[in-house]
Amino acid sequence: MNDKELVAYQAARLVEDGMLVGLGTGSTANYFIEELARRKSEEGLEVSTVSSSVISAIKAQSLGLPLVAMEHVSRLDLYVDGADEVTPDMTLLKGRGSDLVREKLLARAADRFIVLVDQSKLVSRIGEKFPIPIEVVPFAWQLAKRTLESLGGRGGLRQNASKDGLAVTSHGSLVLDMVFDSSIDSQALNGMLNATPGVVEHGIFQGLAAAVFVAQDGRVEERWNGK
Repeated sequence: MNDKELVAYQAARLVEDGMLVGLGTGSTANYFIEELARRKSEEGLEVSTVSSSVISAIKAQSLGLPLVAMEHVSRLDLYVDGADEVTPDMTLLKGRGSDLVREKLLARAADRFIVLVDQSKLVSRIGEKFPIPIEVVPFAWQLAKRTLESLGGRGGLRQNASKDGLAVTSHGSLVLDMVFDSSIDSQALNGMLNATPGVVEHGIFQGLAAAVFVAQDGRVEERWNGK
């Protein structure tokens, strides 16, 4: 069993009968979805799920997990997903590959948001390894970019995977990938991005994680908020 499987299976043990569970997106989240489906099939676990993306919805549906549309959800018991960066105070960077709006909605609505990572995702500050993904309203992207540049940001619009056009989110936003000076702490940057007109959502997830499960060399360390 690899580290991604190990950490996903440990998170799946937190799921109890009757829970509404948010499903993340990515390779580690896929292992979590597969283990939930196994528990439903073999243990009779009664669980409903809500997806952070079309990709994870298709995965869950193919494995027979009941799906609830986000439009019908006001809270959920548990949300399990990965992150691109995690700081010592459990601030996260997310959104390099998925839908930021749906991810942050689920993270905020969940009673517990559990983050699954390996040692390589641990950083001292947000933006240490990756630019900050910032979803922007298409007609306002240049105005938003100019404001972000005035705050010290550098970057531009994200291209799609084939590099022949622009990346577009599931609800039609464009994505700016911006790098900011290391002297700006994540709390200040979070506030500045929240206050920028034209920004739909961004990849800094602050004060949302209940726990970070870190996999390394065949074992899992659980880091719970406040411990």
